[in-house]
Amino acid sequence: MTDTPVTPGTAETNRRRLLLGIGGMGVVGLTASACSGGPGSASASTHSTGEANDAGVVAATADIPVGGGKIFTDQHIVVTQPTQGEFKGFTNICPHAQCAVGDVSNGQIICPCHGSRFNISTGAVVDGPASTPLPRRAISVDNGKIRLLS
Repeated sequence: MTDTPVTPGTAETNRRRLLLGIGGMGVVGLTASACSGGPGSASASTHSTGEANDAGVVAATADIPVGGGKIFTDQHIVVTQPTQGEFKGFTNICPHAQCAVGDVSNGQIICPCHGSRFNISTGAVVDGPASTPLPRRAISVDNGKIRLLS
């Protein structure tokens, strides 16, 4: 923009008002969208059974296979069931290069970026290049529901 004075009623004034108005509409639109309960909002979140996500529920225990696990990208957690009735929670972010892990199979959580593998029971590194375990995520299990605590 130039440093010339703007006179009310001129084309420059009208152009500035139009641009400010359009910018303001964008902010209003984003605010309304974020508060509307639309896709991506907390009120529209669901877990794998399709029920509303109440009080941190990420999954039903029946959704987690014994000896395996499931990745919940939106909640940044991997929930595993190393043995029948034993559930563990880990971050879904690999400590090596901050990639999201991509699979849980054969008793391991696998990062697709560089091939790091982690134990589903402890989060310990089974195969690098990661050198530190997957950090734990606090979960609780009650009435067939797994809740994320933190």
